[in-house]
Amino acid sequence: MKNVLLAAVFLGVSTFGALAQTATPPATTDGDTPAVATPDKTNPTAPVAGANSFTEAQAKDRLAEAGYTDLTGLKLDDTGVWRATAMKDGKSLQVALDYQGNIVAN
Repeated sequence: MKNVLLAAVFLGVSTFGALAQTATPPATTDGDTPAVATPDKTNPTAPVAGANSFTEAQAKDRLAEAGYTDLTGLKLDDTGVWRATAMKDGKSLQVALDYQGNIVAN
């Protein structure tokens, strides 16, 4: 009984680190909106998985135009979403840019 209780406590404590992290949501395949986001409207299901045609330079430019600075770790993930860490309004955020041009930040 003691071992089961100890294992449960250990398992519970080990999940606290995961709760402290904030990341952009996973990419969805529900992209029933136009292929390109407009400046004043973002797909509510963003980021949307799909073949991303943005080059790394274009992704950097698009994020910079949206006001994100100090971009680090920009990588294209296996769902076609560019992900990075960036600064905006003095806060460090996780950002995602999908093939539609939607930018999501947490």
